[in-house]
Amino acid sequence: MLVLPSLCVIITLLGVIVGYAVAIHRRLDTLKRHLRTRTHRLQNDVLVTTLLAGPRYCDPRHLCRFEAQVYSQHGEDGIISEILRRIGETNRHFVEIGAGDGRENNTLYRLARGWSGHWFEGDPANTARIEKAFPEDLASRRLRSVQAQMTMENAAGLMHRHAVPVEFDLLSIDIDRNTSHIWRALGHLAPRMVVVEYNASIPHDDRWEVEYHPAAAWDGSLYFGASLKTLEVLGESLGYALVGCDLSGTNAFFVRSDLVSEEFVAPFTAAALYEPPRYYLIGARGYASRYGRTAAHV
Repeated sequence: MLVLPSLCVIITLLGVIVGYAVAIHRRLDTLKRHLRTRTHRLQNDVLVTTLLAGPRYCDPRHLCRFEAQVYSQHGEDGIISEILRRIGETNRHFVEIGAGDGRENNTLYRLARGWSGHWFEGDPANTARIEKAFPEDLASRRLRSVQAQMTMENAAGLMHRHAVPVEFDLLSIDIDRNTSHIWRALGHLAPRMVVVEYNASIPHDDRWEVEYHPAAAWDGSLYFGASLKTLEVLGESLGYALVGCDLSGTNAFFVRSDLVSEEFVAPFTAAALYEPPRYYLIGARGYASRYGRTAAHV
């Protein structure tokens, strides 16, 4: 006599089969994401290698050859390290305006290497994340986190109120819209190196910057910041020379004029050093980021 399985058994078996199917589907989705990520990284590596093999970058002093990413958005960590190797370190102090949530910026790697400094951030949610992620550094005062919307009107006062030294090693400004205006307002400071976001969508030799509005924020369009030429001229007026840009066309690097030597590639102009917008190069290149201090003897 044929015994048919009960309805409960059938439902249970179907549930098991559906569960396996869902698990396999999720696993395949994960594998596809990994494959896309690896393909993207491989394509970027090939592109960067091809670019650096060209005549524009053949000089071994060219800063793009030193790009490396630890906690920065692109290769800024490596370029900053190389500039510091050339000009030296003094008080090992940084100031970053537009620090985000602290997990990805231009100075976290300096903090990990034992530096001290200030992070200024306008978003209260990001400041709360900083307080949660860096309790030891904040408690020891190696890191000072300030929640403030920086404007031309309050920039100098904020520096004074929070005991930012006049001379220090690294200033980074990345506030998306009013970047050039804020640098202009901080002209009383004398950092040895300045990293400033520029608008690579603007032709390199055009003088262009957004109209200043203290409360304005980036709207996600190409209407932000300033052209590289504008920053070159502004930097020169403040006593700085443009020494390079990163390959992604995101940040420009300036060195105080009294520290510029033959170790840097001249001419120090936007026409010579401009990099076009290659924002597709931005993103993590290796393992997941995790903050940790460098051993004291390094």
